[in-house]
Amino acid sequence: MGNGTTSLAVSAVLWALLLFSVASWTVIIVNGWRQWRSGRNNRVFASRFWHAPDLSTGSREAESRDAPLARLCAAGAKQLHELQQGVSDLAHRGEVGDILERTLRQQVQKEQTAMESGLTLLASVGSISPFVGLFGTVWGIMHALQDIAKSGSAGLDVVAGPVGEALIATALGIATAIPAVLAYNFFLRRVRVAVAEMEHFAADFLHLAIKTERNGGR
Repeated sequence: MGNGTTSLAVSAVLWALLLFSVASWTVIIVNGWRQWRSGRNNRVFASRFWHAPDLSTGSREAESRDAPLARLCAAGAKQLHELQQGVSDLAHRGEVGDILERTLRQQVQKEQTAMESGLTLLASVGSISPFVGLFGTVWGIMHALQDIAKSGSAGLDVVAGPVGEALIATALGIATAIPAVLAYNFFLRRVRVAVAEMEHFAADFLHLAIKTERNGGR
């Protein structure tokens, strides 16, 4: 095989790493914007909810808010309303507290799944990019050695091109992996913090809902 085949193989590796980089940066930008917006909307909703005079008024704030806490509140309020209306299918059998707790837990899981969207891609890019770059490096050096054997010369003009391409593959693999790994760890921590916040809100909502139910809706 000659330099043409070497260049083609290494170029394919470089293009693959470039696509990985574009994909990971797209996820980073989208998730960064989404988490920033969710955090801001959560703060606005939580402030208005906790300053409401009663649970019913606070729950109505969730209707116009695009925030994880608002959707959690809306799911709990909907379930509580159905229970108060006397819905008696299998999904509404049992103690009010148990039904509400299950509903809130399921909604937290839905929100967590949505927040984790794209993290698998970041983890994959961070894991495989260095090895893809290393593959390009090994391929380029292997064919550089073959060229040396064929030409009988180890001059710079023989090895500079293939070895240079090979080293670029390694560098690009590392450069692609580092932002993906850092972003994955950052977003994973943010998701854990957000889930903890939702769980605390769910516990408070459940307490208020049970108290409201016992007081006849007051």
